[in-house]
Amino acid sequence: MFTTSLIAVAISITAYGQSAPPRKPATAKAIPRTHDGHPDLQGNWLNNSATPFERPKELEGRQFLTDEEVVELNRRAQKIFAPDSGSDAAAPDGYFMAAFRNVKVYKSGGATDSAERVTDLVIDNRTSLIIDPPDGKMPAYTEAGQRRRAAYGRSRSGNGNPAGPDEVAPGDRCITYSVPRVNGVYSAGLHGYYQIVQTRDQVVLFSENIHEFRIISLDGRPHLPAAVRNWSGDSIGHWEGDTLVVDTTNFKAQLHPLAISEKFQLTERFTPTAPDEIRYEITLDDPDTWVRPWTVMIRLKHTNDRLFESACHEGNEAIMKTILSGNLSK
Repeated sequence: MFTTSLIAVAISITAYGQSAPPRKPATAKAIPRTHDGHPDLQGNWLNNSATPFERPKELEGRQFLTDEEVVELNRRAQKIFAPDSGSDAAAPDGYFMAAFRNVKVYKSGGATDSAERVTDLVIDNRTSLIIDPPDGKMPAYTEAGQRRRAAYGRSRSGNGNPAGPDEVAPGDRCITYSVPRVNGVYSAGLHGYYQIVQTRDQVVLFSENIHEFRIISLDGRPHLPAAVRNWSGDSIGHWEGDTLVVDTTNFKAQLHPLAISEKFQLTERFTPTAPDEIRYEITLDDPDTWVRPWTVMIRLKHTNDRLFESACHEGNEAIMKTILSGNLSK
């Protein structure tokens, strides 16, 4: 059993061992397939992982937790974030670290939602969503990337009085929450639901939040001309065995949360590991933004939950009118 001391917790976790074996892939017979023999990825999928985006300092050198640690951390989290606990809602990193540190009550300092919003999060055996670099940390930004990152920070609501809509972050304008969404969910009811629709020549990825969708062409067409830019890029896919590989370029780099440039190339790999689970790997490559490429892995779980409309649009008076009138603090 873990102790309540952070130092003692770190020591007891290390004592369990340095790694846990990865899950075995499902057999080919267990994976649903389409008429042309490819894995059938269709349906609704949920990302409710509470795995930290980057590996916490206390878990340096630990890629995996043991099964015993996972059980204990989930038990703690359910207690800390029970509806009557007095805790604030938490993003995945805060949820995980609250359980790791075994706090009595979690307070975020700026939350407006109660803990019941995050009881659907789950801690698994990973210590970071980032799987490459091996240390579980995002690579350093280049100088140009740092400048774009600072510009994005200034564009967020509440950071000033923008002169016009072009100076407001696209997410705050309800245009897009960006592609890819690599750093987890707020709660399963917000960022975590996705729908996949699949035909022989196309795959559609639909996100519940801001009801965004991407159409991935599988017919071998080339990318759009470099001068054509989209918020979600231009996605071309192909199959490598049972893995759907999606290459996306042609991003509009304006005020992207990850501070990307127009050189950004995104590679996604969707591999079913069981009838109800997809291993979703995301590789981000932009030599003008980071010193090296990096990869995130998310486990998507099949769900029978329905997706609902997210009523967020740029003409929403409560958003753009308020931001541009400078009345955010009123």
